[in-house]
This record gives sequence, C-alpha cells and structure tokens, in this order.
Amino acid sequence: MSAHASPRRVAPTPLVVAVLSLCGTIVALQQTLVVPLLPEFPGLLHTTTEDASWLVTATLLTSAVATPIVSRLADMTGKRLMMIVCLVVMIAGSVVGALGTSLGAVVTGRALQGFAAALIPVGISIMRDELPRERVGSAVALMSATLGIGAAIGLPLSGFISEHADWHALFWVAAGMGALMLVAVPLVIPESSVRTRGRFDVGGAILLSAALTSLLLAISKGGHWGWTSERTLVLFVAAAVLLAVWLPVELRVARPLVDVRTSARPAVLLTNLASVLLGFAMFGNMLTTTQLLQMPKATGYGFGLSVIDAGLGMLPAGLSMVLLAPVSAAITRRFGAKTTLITGALIMAGAYVGRVFLLDQLWQVIVGAALVSMGTAVSYAAMPTLIMRAVPITETASANGLNTLLRAIGTSTASATVAAVLTGTVMRLGPVTVPALDAFKQIFWLAAIAGLAAAAVALALPRSRAAAPAPSVAPGTAEAVAPAPEAPVHDEVKGPGREHEIVVRGVVHAESGRPIRGAVVSVLRIDGEPVDWSRVDSTGAYQVALPGPGRYLVVTAADGWSPRSDVLDLGEGTNHQHLVLTERLSLTGLVRGADGCAEGALVTLTRPSGESVACTRANAEGRYALPLPGAGRYVLTVVDATQRRAGSTLVTVTGHSETVDVDLPAPTRVLA
Repeated sequence: MSAHASPRRVAPTPLVVAVLSLCGTIVALQQTLVVPLLPEFPGLLHTTTEDASWLVTATLLTSAVATPIVSRLADMTGKRLMMIVCLVVMIAGSVVGALGTSLGAVVTGRALQGFAAALIPVGISIMRDELPRERVGSAVALMSATLGIGAAIGLPLSGFISEHADWHALFWVAAGMGALMLVAVPLVIPESSVRTRGRFDVGGAILLSAALTSLLLAISKGGHWGWTSERTLVLFVAAAVLLAVWLPVELRVARPLVDVRTSARPAVLLTNLASVLLGFAMFGNMLTTTQLLQMPKATGYGFGLSVIDAGLGMLPAGLSMVLLAPVSAAITRRFGAKTTLITGALIMAGAYVGRVFLLDQLWQVIVGAALVSMGTAVSYAAMPTLIMRAVPITETASANGLNTLLRAIGTSTASATVAAVLTGTVMRLGPVTVPALDAFKQIFWLAAIAGLAAAAVALALPRSRAAAPAPSVAPGTAEAVAPAPEAPVHDEVKGPGREHEIVVRGVVHAESGRPIRGAVVSVLRIDGEPVDWSRVDSTGAYQVALPGPGRYLVVTAADGWSPRSDVLDLGEGTNHQHLVLTERLSLTGLVRGADGCAEGALVTLTRPSGESVACTRANAEGRYALPLPGAGRYVLTVVDATQRRAGSTLVTVTGHSETVDVDLPAPTRVLA
C-alpha cells in the first residue's frame, strides 16, 4: 500500500535555517531575561528571596518535563505542529507574566515559557528532514550556537529594558518575539511526514515527569533547603525510585517515550553522558563571568561593572559561538563528529585552566569567557550529529530531546554547584560577605575537570563511517503472541533536501506468524552504505526512512535466530513481503551415561554468576535442545536424579548453533 504526500511549497534553505535558529535564540532568551532582576523581584512582588527563585526553578522544571514529551510527540504527530504548539504556550506564558502582579501569576507565566526549550531538539530534527544532506552539519552547528548568542544578548537586553521601562516589558518583549516566530514557522517550515506510528506512552511520560521534577527540584532547591534536609533527601530518593520503576516500563511498552535499548547503545549513551558534563562546564562560564564582572572593585579582583556593561562583556562569548559554527561543521566533515566533540571539550578545559591564572585584567576575563564559548560551540555542534547518526531516522526528535534534557541536568547541577561554592568561600567587605576570588577559581577547576571528563568519555565513542550505522542486535530476544502482521506501508515524503524520502513499515516474524521481539532491521544501499535501521517493538513492527524509491539491501537479525538478508525494490508502490526469520538457532547435544543414553535427564543452562537461563529434559534417545542464548559463556549441567549422577561443562556461545555432548559420571555410591 502506498500513500503519496501532496507537493509542498519549498522555502529556500537559508530561510529555513534562519527561522529555526531564531527559535533557538528565543529559547536562550527565556533563560536570561529575568536574571538581572532576580535580586529586585522580592521587593517588586512582595515576597521572599527564596520564593522569588521559583521564577527560575519553574522554567527549569517545565522545560525538563516538556522536552522529552514534546520531542516524542513531534516524531509521532508532526515536528512543525509541535513547534507551533510550543510557541503558542510560550506566548501565553509571556502574556500571563506581562499582566501578572503577584508571584503566583508570574511564576505561572515563567512555567509556561519553559515549553520553549523543546524548540531546540525539534528544530534540529527538522533540519535533518528538510535540508540537503551537505547542509545539515553547518545548520545544526548554527542552531546549537544560538544558545550562546541568545544568552549573551539576553543579559544586556534585559538590563537595558529594566532601566528604561517597567519590568513587565521583559515579558512583552518575549511575547513579541514568540509571535514573530509563530507567523514565520507555518510560512517557512514544511511539515515532515517522517513519523513514528503507535500510541503515545502516557504511563512512561507520567513516571519520567515525576522523576525529573523530583530530581531537578532537589538539585535546584537543595542549596536553600540544605543538602541533608528531609525535603531534599526525600526528593532524591523519590527520583531514584521513580526511575527504577520507569525503566522496566519503557522496556515493555511497544512505542516507549524513550527507547531505552537504543539509548543504551555506546554511541548514544556516551554522547549523552558527555552532554551532562559539557552542560555543567558551559553554564559555569555564564554564571561566573557575569558575577565576576559585577563584583565591586573593593574586593581586589572585581571590576564593578553594571548589569548592562557586564552583559555587553559577554557579547564576544556569544558571537564567538556563531563564528565557530562553520568551523565545527568543517571539523565534523573532515574528521568526524567524535573528533569535533573531543576538540571542543579540550578547548573548554584548557580555557578554564587559563582562566584560573588570568584574572587581573578585564580583557583577560572577556577573552577567557570567549574561549570557553568557542569550545562550547564546537562540542555542542557535534552532539546532535552523533545522536542522529546512532538512532533511527524516525526517532531523531525524541533522541535529541533526551540529549537536550541531559544537558539541562548538567546546567542545573552547575547552577547548584556555583551557588554552593560562591556562598561557601567568602570574604568580608564591610558589613557584608561576598564571594572570595578562590571561589571563582574553584569553579573554574571544577569546570575544567568536567571538560576533561567529557573528552575522556568522547574518546570511548565508536567511530561511524556513515550517517546511519548498522546496529548490533539487542540481547534478550524472545517470541510473543500478537495479532497477525500487517502489510508494510510506504509513505512518500517531499522536502527541499529529501525530495523523495519514504518511510517503509512492516513486521518481523517467524514462520508461525509470531512476531520476533528484539529483532533489528538494517537497510543499506547496494554499494554497502548504511541508510537507516530500526529495532522492532513488542509487536514485531519496524519502520525505516529511505532517501527515495529504489533497490536496497535489507538485513534482519535477532538473538537466537539465523540472520536473513534480502535485496528488495522499495517505494514504487511495491507491496513487499514481511521479513520472516526461519531458522531458530539452538544448543543441542546427547546425554550419555555408562549404561547408554540418559533418558529424562534434566539439562540446565546457567550463567557463571549463577542466574538460570533455560532448562529442558533429554528425550528417549538422550538428546536435548535449548534455544540458543545470547553470545557469552554459560555452564551446561546435566542431572540424572534417579541414578544420582550429575555433570557440568563450560559452553561458549558465539551466535551459531552449538552441539555439546555430555557424559555423565558413574552413579554416586551412598554409604550406609
């Protein structure tokens, strides 16, 4: 069955990149617009300093919760649609904040603004769908760099607005920017038809949202409440328990909110781990530099700049991120995204070490911050590329959403760490205490360590020679009863960069019709270049995105089954057959005793660590057969209870059917 999308009006590539990048800039502005006024909000809203901090915490929490949910919905219902939804919610939040006069109203507005955070991962996935292949790298690098330029512009802009207008104008400016993008996105950005089918994982979304809220609330409020207070500890424990419940739920759901198995692949797992560390290092730069520039000259190290001047001092750092975007894309094209990530992390680490010793002059502080931002630009541009090369094309938005979420955890941890260090290492300045110079140096050392750790993690990343690597088979393959498979569906996609892209869907099953869980379908061009891959869900369904109709090599593999390869013509309305695995791999053998075959002997397979894997009994001829487990070492044990005989042997499984015969020892003599 084939469904063809109607032709769409195609916007020029530079215009698409510009609109998406401006959306990214708006995200960064949401994080910084209220920062200069935080010390004044307790008086403006008649509240305490601790309660006023909810103006930042509320945005952090909603962005963390919204990012994975919106990203998943973007893969399922349409990426442009979810960008429009996020912009509408952000504009609504800005209007609520602009009209609000109480803490509750303004916090509600800030919470709604947090939905804008999902614009980054969704926008990056749109770039993959809509741009020519050779333009994706530079566009993603620019999109990542907008985080820096938005933060750099936000500080002086908010300071200027607060000095020349009422503080409500900050929210009106945010609403106006959002309204412009709400007009531009439907006009410029086409709706991609590369989508994931299935039902939204409501249970997984609720559990993950509760876990993230508990974790980030503990991190962001632990400094106020006390890191050993009951509230903080209860939240950390609740986050751990909820995540422990969420993981097995995601493994059982047909279309999970987060594909845990794919997220556990080295390329994805290590990139996400590096993103947490780099998020820590990046945010430490912004938090410390602005405070350092505003510290009074009487401290002996401060420069006494105003909010506007300190924000202007961060402009070179933000601009450097934009200037480095094409450089990071060039490094990725020439040497690969792994090298780009390592290079950026090392630049950040080196720049922070330099900042420890170069703090005497204003230009040294500004240049040091700019060098850190350069490293941030290079490393941040590499992470979405690494993620998109390691996940199925139909999962790019949700995978980038998870990566963005983990970066947010890194930035939240940096915020808490910076606050703890700056309030813990202080000096007296008249009647007040202010952070000592050593406090800033300690933060720089911590950020340098985070950068070095990110580089070390990146070194362990596997190298990828092409954009869509063929994945390994997931362990734990098993069969499950499900409805009869449906015929594959082909959905043609039109776009400026992917003119004839199609999505092919089908089911992997055994000859009996039972779907094979845990199977992986890899699609390659006839010349061997990887195209896309898909891990089947619990019903055996798969889907892959192809660059256009044509002849492809389709490789299907699953633990415990002999792999299958087919050369198929896909996309021209062809109704190709289901992918059927016919040969079940097994571990077989003969159980013998001194008196012949051991009929009915119990045969068990265990891991060397003691876990039971499978068991069966020998037939009348003494033969046994067990489903072949995943590759590894096992202990095969045979027990003949009637004759008090038992024997074990070590078995190494390599992915092929194995034959292992076992000779039982003589019967054990029982002493009277």
